[in-house]
Amino acid sequence: MADKKKSSKKPGAKAPDAKKTDKKIIAVVGATGAQGGGLVRAILNDKTGGFAARAITRDPNSDKAKALADEGAEVVAADLDNVKTVKKAFEGAHGAFCVTFFWAHLKPEIEISQARNMAQAAKEAGVRHVIWSTLEDTRKSIPLTDNRMPTLMKKYKVPHFDGKGEADAIFTELGVPTTFLVTSFYWENFIYFGMGPKKGADGKLTLTLPMGTKKLASIAAEDIGKVAYAIFEEGDEMIGKTVGIAGGHLTGAQMAKSLSKALGQEVKYNAITPEVFRGLGFPGAEDLGNMFQFNGDFEQDCCDARNISETKSLNPELMTFDRWLIQNKSRIPLG
Repeated sequence: MADKKKSSKKPGAKAPDAKKTDKKIIAVVGATGAQGGGLVRAILNDKTGGFAARAITRDPNSDKAKALADEGAEVVAADLDNVKTVKKAFEGAHGAFCVTFFWAHLKPEIEISQARNMAQAAKEAGVRHVIWSTLEDTRKSIPLTDNRMPTLMKKYKVPHFDGKGEADAIFTELGVPTTFLVTSFYWENFIYFGMGPKKGADGKLTLTLPMGTKKLASIAAEDIGKVAYAIFEEGDEMIGKTVGIAGGHLTGAQMAKSLSKALGQEVKYNAITPEVFRGLGFPGAEDLGNMFQFNGDFEQDCCDARNISETKSLNPELMTFDRWLIQNKSRIPLG
C-alpha cells in the first residue's frame, strides 16, 4: 500500500464522517503490520458491519498509515512503551486488538512490558472486549532444566513465544475482558522473512526447514485479521476463551510440493536438524530453531491447539496454502 497517493489528512485526524457514525470503535494496535492490518481491512471491507476501525500506529505519517486513512480508518498515534499514549488511543473504543512485534527488538521483556501497558490502558479506558494475540509459553512443556533444547537469554526456550505466553496472565489478573488468540506460522514468512525457497549452485530450488516429517500449523496473515473481526462480532460469548487458528497443518514436503506446482519448477525439501538451523547465524536463528523444534516435538499438541475447522467456522474465507500461493507466488523472492 506504500505506493498509494499520499493523503492530505493531518496525522491522527479522523476519517471523514467518523464522528457521525454510531458504529462501535475497534482500536487496532499494529495497524500497519500483518495481523493488525488484516483486521483493519476486514472492518473497512464490511460496509454494513457494526464496527469502525481506529488504526493505532507509532508513525501516522508513514505511507501505510496514510493509506489506511485514505481507505476510511481513523489513524491515531501511540507508543506501546508509553501507557498514557495507549490509554488515550483506547479512549471511547468498544474493542481493542493487542499485538506485539518481537522482531523489532528481539527482547521478550519488552513484549511483556508492552502487553502490560496495553492491558492497563484497556482497563483504565473501559474497553469492553480485548483480543490479545498470543502464543504458547513453551516452558510449560519444556522446563528450563530440560536440556533437549538450549535455554536462551538465561530464562526462555522460545523467547518470542514465551514472552507472549507469560503476558497472558497480565490480562487475566487485571480483569480485562479478553479473548486469547493463538496464532500460527505465517506463510508470509516465505516472502518477508527469508524463509522461502533458495536457489542452489545447481540452479535448483530448495525449501529448508528443521521440521523433519512433522506438520507445522500455518496460516495466511490476512486470515488472522478476519478471524479477529469475527471474534469481535461474536461478542461477549468469546470473552475468556482461547482460540487457536490455522489454515493448514503441513509438512515441509507438502509445502515444497505446493510451491513446486505454484512456481512451475521443482522445489526440493531439505529437512535439516534444529541444531543446524540454530547455527545459521542470522538474528533470531536460535529462537526460530527452538520454535521449529517445539512445533516438531509437540506436533500433536500444537496442531490440536490450532483447529482448522474451527478457524473456518469463524472465517469462511479461510485460505489454504495452495490458494494463498496462487495469489502470492510472484511475491516470493527466489534467492
